Amino acid sequence: MVSSLVSSSEVVVEVNHRPRTLDSVYREHFQGVWRLLRRLGVPVAALDDAAQDVFLVVHRKLADFDPRAPLQSWVFAITVRVASEHRRRAARVRAEQFDDGLPDPAPGPAQLRELREEVELLHEILGELDDDKREVFVLSELEQLSAPEIATVLEANLNTVYSRLRAARKYFDAALQRRRAAARSTHAAAPKNKPGGTSR
Repeated sequence: MVSSLVSSSEVVVEVNHRPRTLDSVYREHFQGVWRLLRRLGVPVAALDDAAQDVFLVVHRKLADFDPRAPLQSWVFAITVRVASEHRRRAARVRAEQFDDGLPDPAPGPAQLRELREEVELLHEILGELDDDKREVFVLSELEQLSAPEIATVLEANLNTVYSRLRAARKYFDAALQRRRAAARSTHAAAPKNKPGGTSR
C-alpha cells in the first residue's frame, strides 16, 4: 500500500512545512501579538494600530519565511520591533484602567476589581523596567518562552538574555515586595470602626 511507504513523521514534516497564509497566521497569533504589545508598553489607544503594523510586516515578509523555523518566534520578533517603534512615538508608555486579563464569564464585582488591581500592579512595575529588561521579562515570565527562544526573538546573545532576565526578576520581586509592604502598612494604619457606633 502507498500509506506504508510514507512514515507518520514524514507526513507531519510535510504538513508543518507547507506555506502559511496571512489569514492563518493572523487567526493563530493575533491574541498573543496584542497581549505582547500591551505588555511591552504600547498604550491602549495605540494597540490596534500596532497590531495592524505587525501583520503588515508579516504580510510583506511571509513569502520569505522559512517554514522549518518556529513561527511564533518569528512573529514575536516582529512584534518586539513594532512595540519599540510605538513606544518611541507614544506620548505615554502606559494607559490607565486597562484590563489585560481574560476574566471568567460574568465575574463578580470583587473578582473583577481584584483582577484589575493585579493587572494594574503588573503594568506599573513593568513600566519601571528599561526596555531591554522588560522585553526579556515579558517573553520569559508572561509568554513562557525559553531563554534560547528569547535570544532568537531579540537577536541577542544567550548570556545577555540570562543576565537581563536575572536583573529584571530581581527588580520585579523587590518592587512587588515594596508595594505589598506599603499596602499592609496603609491597611494597618487605617482607623477601625468600633462596634456599636461612637459614644458621647
